[in-house]
Amino acid sequence: MPVRDGLGPARVRLRGGSVLVELASRFGEGAAAKVLAGEVVCADGSVVGVGTVLPPGAFVYLYRELREEIPVPFDIPILYRDEDIVVVDKPHFLATMPRGRHVAQTATVRLRRELDLPELSPAHRLDRLTAGVLLFTVRREVRGTYQTMFARGLVDKTYLARADVDPDAALPTVLRSRIVKRRGQLQAVEEPGEPNAETRIEHLGEGLYRLTPRTGRTHQLRVHMASLGLPIDGDPWYPEVVDVAPDDFSTPLQLLAHTLEFDDPLSGERRVFVSRRSLA
Repeated sequence: MPVRDGLGPARVRLRGGSVLVELASRFGEGAAAKVLAGEVVCADGSVVGVGTVLPPGAFVYLYRELREEIPVPFDIPILYRDEDIVVVDKPHFLATMPRGRHVAQTATVRLRRELDLPELSPAHRLDRLTAGVLLFTVRREVRGTYQTMFARGLVDKTYLARADVDPDAALPTVLRSRIVKRRGQLQAVEEPGEPNAETRIEHLGEGLYRLTPRTGRTHQLRVHMASLGLPIDGDPWYPEVVDVAPDDFSTPLQLLAHTLEFDDPLSGERRVFVSRRSLA
């Protein structure tokens, strides 16, 4: 199923039995209506009908009904664009890709619509609260090449952050620890065991820090800064979770993906992209 209005189809894993009955019981009359309208398809592309029965573990695809979302009132400036990639300066508060309650108000969907690029896809991800340099692939044919480059750690990333100053902190330093993010929990936590996260932290003066991650664990920079007793300014999750209204954009997390550098996997050219944003 093609991307429609910037959004690809949702994939639903079935428990088995009548597809119509299961979708109606799990998602309500709207999902059942999609079956009756011929808008649900199987993995092989065949259309799900009233009598379609599928085994447990099978998948079907359908376009989800979008809920009303609070608009994120910030633009997405483009730093670079060619036939293969688009590099943007993502604002704070905008998720990279659809997930949970954030669907239309994500960088992926908004850029697909604004640029009329239905196959646009992120090669990596920035947290919703983090701003800065974010790379997308334009065409399906090159998507895997760039995503593999990030997965293999062939990209140099530099972040800037603002936090309190501790004159007793021994900086610069390299933190190595084991960070685990469990499903259903907001915070990632450090646990004993083999380190899977590494960050170099330098104080540039006046509460400005340069963070150079060697790995990409979820919330890694926020966890490591908090572990030093230097939680990043504006962080609502570390060291403790603070309830923030969904429409409150007044206190952005002071974390910026500042620089992205790599050897282009297609041309071999050295690429350097730098955010034009600054931290408060």
